[in-house]
Amino acid sequence: MATFTAASGCLEVRHGHEVLRIEAWGVDSARVRASQYRLPAESAGALAETAPVPPAGDIEGPAAIATATATGGRLVNGELTVTVTFDAAEPYPEPQLTFTNTTTGAELLAESREHFWLPGARVFLGNGSGASEIHQQFRAYDGEKLFGLGQRTHGRLNIKGLSLDLVQRNAEVNIPFVLSDRGYGLLWNVPAVGRVEFADNATRWQAAQAREIDYWITAAPTPAGILSRFADATGHVPDLPEWASGFWQSKLRYRTQDELLAVAREHTSRGLPLSVIVADFFHWSAMGDFRFDENEWPDVPALVAELKALGVELMVSIWPTISPLSENFADYRDRGLLVGAEQGVEFLQSIQDKGMATPMPVGFYDPTNPETREYVWKLVEQNYLAHGIRVFWLDASEPELNPAHPSNMHLWAGPGAEVANIYPRDNARLFAEGMAEANQQPTVLLCRSAWAGSQKYGAAVWSGDIPATWLSLAQQLRAGLNIAISGIPWWTTDIGGFHGGDASDPEYRELVIRWFQYGVFCPLFRLHGDRQPRTPTGFEMTGGPNEVWSFGDEALGILTGVLQLRERLRPYIHEQMSLARRTGVPPMRPLFIDYPTDERAWLIEDQFLFGPDILVCPITAPGQRERQVYLPGTGRWRDAHSAELIDAGRTITVEAPLERIPVFLREEAQVSLVP
Repeated sequence: MATFTAASGCLEVRHGHEVLRIEAWGVDSARVRASQYRLPAESAGALAETAPVPPAGDIEGPAAIATATATGGRLVNGELTVTVTFDAAEPYPEPQLTFTNTTTGAELLAESREHFWLPGARVFLGNGSGASEIHQQFRAYDGEKLFGLGQRTHGRLNIKGLSLDLVQRNAEVNIPFVLSDRGYGLLWNVPAVGRVEFADNATRWQAAQAREIDYWITAAPTPAGILSRFADATGHVPDLPEWASGFWQSKLRYRTQDELLAVAREHTSRGLPLSVIVADFFHWSAMGDFRFDENEWPDVPALVAELKALGVELMVSIWPTISPLSENFADYRDRGLLVGAEQGVEFLQSIQDKGMATPMPVGFYDPTNPETREYVWKLVEQNYLAHGIRVFWLDASEPELNPAHPSNMHLWAGPGAEVANIYPRDNARLFAEGMAEANQQPTVLLCRSAWAGSQKYGAAVWSGDIPATWLSLAQQLRAGLNIAISGIPWWTTDIGGFHGGDASDPEYRELVIRWFQYGVFCPLFRLHGDRQPRTPTGFEMTGGPNEVWSFGDEALGILTGVLQLRERLRPYIHEQMSLARRTGVPPMRPLFIDYPTDERAWLIEDQFLFGPDILVCPITAPGQRERQVYLPGTGRWRDAHSAELIDAGRTITVEAPLERIPVFLREEAQVSLVP
């Protein structure tokens, strides 16, 4: 028989070798942990050691109540009830969990056995090291809609029916949080490499090597409430700095100080807004030096001073790769600051960096190691922050491995198979903690990858090295909305796509215009890409022209209007960012976040809300000059172009000339999109 023990806000179950703990973990929420013999003393996941305290001003509900009998137990915490049963009549009985809404009694989620005989709902396949292959299986529900799981390239908003890898890759950001239209949110708090299947017959989470099953579930009464509880559990984003809401200019690489300054000056002379400009990769002397190459950037303090006089921040690209030719390589190696390898030497990627005649192997620093974080930050502080540079682009921070075998990594936090997915989170932590220690305000860390909790370190994610195609633009809509649901309110894309695009091609210019018209309503607004003519990867590469005036006079006229629109939107954007900081509700979000009782709002994948007042309807096909638009909710919406008021709850056809996309405002909205 199983034994059930209830304590303050906690229910513990023991059966055979398994220990199962269900603990109240924030309002309307619980954390479930299971392991063999004992629960691990430490966790590398996203949850703190103790349950979150509700933010100041929130009304906390009644205390959680745990009860136990000889045959079962229950935990009631606000709107979430967890019931544990034990059917001794089964051939191989085990404790079974069911999650219900406390008020309605409706089943939200329940465990299901992998087989009626064996195995059960929770599976541990030991490998003799103290770790196991783990499975956690739940029931599947007909018609259920699921959203989140980070940022993916599958082009879907509703991820029900998909099988997805739980691993970090370029353009594939693994944040294992899912929101269900059944009224729950679930975080798989296991940073191990694995897989999740949202199949018709079962939902199953799996990790190839882990020490425990660990997940968090909430039953807040609305989708917005679920996102707020998730932010309470994993951390709230800081306030977005004022400078960060404007336009960010970048191309593949400005090779010299003079080249970069010329672009900033051109923006000023043309009267074009500019907030951030980027010194991208290979500005350094060698990977791991974390300083400018003086041959190409001879006077960084003067560069930063002139840019600041123009109202522009300089962002620098920082890769976690360490060249064996770096002046600091011996320190990284001898002090154990590099990511180790389970097999072979500590070189997990190759690239042709400065000083290399051919691509050579490079290592990665290990940000899960506190000593590494301290060492790297001192270099960054000395060579960047001391010059007034406070914006950092944390590129290739999955990290990008070659071959792509994260299980070959060995980190301070543990074997790569068990903890690899936290690498981008702890990389952002390195810089956030360094800025705080230097008494600096939080900054924006532009990251190519993230994990649950990255947002509390000021991580802004962009969608990676995506193609410059119409299909890619359409995929970005879904990717951006799913990562917003996954707890990342600061997000952006490479406007125009990263891989390719000819600035002189009229067909590509149309794509750039439509991408700008979408990008102006993204949380961050930035132009970037490796335009034609393209060259092989290495320190000589620079990329084709990629400034707003590169795409011809017609495009420049339209894009100038888009840049000016962004300037008018900035006060509204900061209002929404402040709301995101307080509540966890992202500014860019699917329609159902604001209109959960509108069944149609759960089905719309190609429109989104930018804050509560702006409904954005992008154009994602060449030559398209009209589209259908669904106006959610009740009341009326105002056409942002014509000012016509139209009843909600309708699908209408709207003109979309090249100069604009359909955008609507709530009738009560105070924001205006016209000059």
